[in-house]
Amino acid sequence: MPSWQAISTTSQQHAGTVAREALYFVGVTTSGSSIMTLFPAWARHLGLDARITGIDVPLGAEPAAYRACVKAIADDPAARGALVTTHKSAVFEAAGDLFSELDPYAGLCREVSCIVSADGQVRGSAKDPLTAGLTLDHMLGSDHWASSGGHVVCFGAGGAGLAIMVRLLSEAHRPERVVLVDRDPRRTDVAREVAAEMGVDAGVEFATHGDPVLNDALVAAAPPGSLVINATGMGKDLPGSPVSAEVRFPAEAVVWDLNYRGDLVFVDHARAQTAASGLTVHDGWRYFLHGWTEVIAEVFGLPMTPELFGRLARVAEPLSGRAGAGGNVAGALSDA
Repeated sequence: MPSWQAISTTSQQHAGTVAREALYFVGVTTSGSSIMTLFPAWARHLGLDARITGIDVPLGAEPAAYRACVKAIADDPAARGALVTTHKSAVFEAAGDLFSELDPYAGLCREVSCIVSADGQVRGSAKDPLTAGLTLDHMLGSDHWASSGGHVVCFGAGGAGLAIMVRLLSEAHRPERVVLVDRDPRRTDVAREVAAEMGVDAGVEFATHGDPVLNDALVAAAPPGSLVINATGMGKDLPGSPVSAEVRFPAEAVVWDLNYRGDLVFVDHARAQTAASGLTVHDGWRYFLHGWTEVIAEVFGLPMTPELFGRLARVAEPLSGRAGAGGNVAGALSDA
């Protein structure tokens, strides 16, 4: 039996007709993602004759499962491509040789988040550095670090966490200090290698543990105005939060949880301190939107302009199921 399960929803142009093209979504619990409702609405808005099909792969699956996913996408004549969420690093590691082409970010970040399928071949790219940058610019403003003395503490060094590091270290004005924390030493080792490949040997640190008390201390030691990120998947794919309920965020900190659905315990910890400490709290909604719209643009050959993104965001908002998306939890964006 395969270790993945397909779940699909169809966007129809006419009653009784099935869309001719397919966009695959490789995740963990794809049926719970807002994209299963949003994509049909977006497809109608964009004039695409396309449906979305989710492929659920359990965390820690065997390499054969990821290879089977990529082969299934390549072999489906209706497939235009796919978005990969939680498994993007695993797809690169287990199935990288199946791609006819990988973009530079895929090689640098050791991940594939976007798959384009044509003529039985697949091309892979890593969109997270781009989508993280778009989201960070929205949250912080462009060139924020030129005048900010804040640090960055990012919990989670794989996938999105690694891509965020790449984006931050690529900027002309970088944060004075970036700390990546992960319980998996393989992830911190890879992040260290990537920083070295980028020629960065100062201002970035790595910690390998999963102790929330130690994480609390890292957050408390950060100066005012710091950026604190949950990129672990905890609160959605895994229960809990990388920090404890006793955590104390720096004054005027920006707190970003890459999840937009789930228990969002990390967001709850931050919201409890918003008034007293002047925090700005973002969930993963805007990151989710940028992630999906950039992949849709790549797969279907569309120019993703700010104007088009704004239109798609407005289509998405009433379908998101999120209360008060524009409030203090300011709609940042997540994986899926």
